[in-house]
Amino acid sequence: MLMSSVEFFQKLPAKQCSTCGEKIEEMHECYSNECEKCSSAKL
Repeated sequence: MLMSSVEFFQKLPAKQCSTCGEKIEEMHECYSNECEKCSSAKL
């Protein structure tokens, strides 16, 4: 049985920071792979 696209996206794991591994709150216009803390530490 095929799942709907909504079910597919709901079952994806939470996005994690590529540097520290913390969960990233995803925003519709954000494609960052780092959390705010790690990305601001590089500035």
